[in-house]
Amino acid sequence: MDTLMSMRVFHTVVEMQSFTAAASQLAMSTAMTSKHVQHLEEHLGARLLNRTTRKLSLTDSGQAYFERCSQILSDIKESEAEVLSLTATPQGLLRVTMPVSFAVRHVEPMLSHYMRTWPDVQLDLFLSDRLTDLIESNIDVALRIGHAVDANLIARQLASNRMIVCAAPDYLRQHGVPQTPAALVDHNCLLYSYAAAANEWRMQGRDGEHLVKVSGNVKINNGDLLNQLAIAGQGIICQPEFLVRAELDAGLLVEILQDYALPRIGIYAVYASRKHLSAKIRSFVDCMADYLAEKDTP
Repeated sequence: MDTLMSMRVFHTVVEMQSFTAAASQLAMSTAMTSKHVQHLEEHLGARLLNRTTRKLSLTDSGQAYFERCSQILSDIKESEAEVLSLTATPQGLLRVTMPVSFAVRHVEPMLSHYMRTWPDVQLDLFLSDRLTDLIESNIDVALRIGHAVDANLIARQLASNRMIVCAAPDYLRQHGVPQTPAALVDHNCLLYSYAAAANEWRMQGRDGEHLVKVSGNVKINNGDLLNQLAIAGQGIICQPEFLVRAELDAGLLVEILQDYALPRIGIYAVYASRKHLSAKIRSFVDCMADYLAEKDTP
């Protein structure tokens, strides 16, 4: 028999001064109510209640136990209320990880809006392009771009982004503009270290699919530095549009091979479990989804 339940029954019996009234309050039979109190007495090896046909009275042991039960049940009720409050209203520490360049370039407006909306949430942001183990690192939610997600995690796709092949005007003047994906093998292609297949660029054209094994003299784990080297005329890059749109608009980089499309990459919110999702995680993911929708997928 559940000892905690028996404590609740004992406490109710004492408060109601009646097994029958307590049974009605707890929606159980009088016999079951009596069994719970007997269970406690057998478990403790002490009589808790003196029972007569007219009334109940606490023994000395029963009085001491009742006082402790009152405190324990009150603590449990308070703890449950606290947990329910955390589940219902965003509050407390929220630990988030996301890629460096995406965060620096795009996320500040969303973060500012979230912090104004939910001032009781304290954000702890960890910026890294490397995949972080959410459980091991005690991370609540991760923003991931284009990566396969562990089957043990929940991934909600928030948006997608197209990939763009581009280079600086100076580089293209010196080395020529590749007209087909196959021509990329004759160029210096700057590679992103954390791409699933950094040296394989897959493109779809009117003439079918092309898988090109590219190579270059540098591989980097940061998209912004990759951009800077491309702007300096060091080679061709393949980057998500959200990382190169400003440079393309400014004429610092030029899109090439526009007749060929690369697979779009997903932008995901990743967290450990869908069950009992806390309000702080749910609100952050919803805020990010709304922001990306308004941005029309950067």
